[in-house]
Amino acid sequence: MFCKNCGTQLDPNAAVCTQCGVAVGNGMNYCPNCGANTTPGAAVCTQCGVALIAPAAQPAVPAGVQQKSKIAGGLLGILLGSLGVHNFYLGYTGKAVAQLLISLLSCGTLAIVSEIWGLIEGIMILTGSIDKDGKGVPLKD
Repeated sequence: MFCKNCGTQLDPNAAVCTQCGVAVGNGMNYCPNCGANTTPGAAVCTQCGVALIAPAAQPAVPAGVQQKSKIAGGLLGILLGSLGVHNFYLGYTGKAVAQLLISLLSCGTLAIVSEIWGLIEGIMILTGSIDKDGKGVPLKD
């Protein structure tokens, strides 16, 4: 493995290049496979044929897995946040139970705490700050 910035051969466990200090994987001047000079913007190395530009990352959604709706999660958080319904929907069962118990065991006196918590999380879901469900599956729009 070679540094893509300066072409120095790297230790397989290295996080940064000891020659130039650039993080492993950064740079576009040298092939990471053979260390040959590369043309800026080239898709493959002309010496060894290794791909230099990674394909665009696609959201990892396993086959047969149903994505949860971002809009549904956000609205449940805003409207029913004090009961943790949005967290039950998204699969965050621990947080959901905590919100539900705070509201129920205090006979509603602390429900405002759970409601503010749910309101903030609902807004975060709608704005994309929370973008995965409890299993790590991306939320759909």
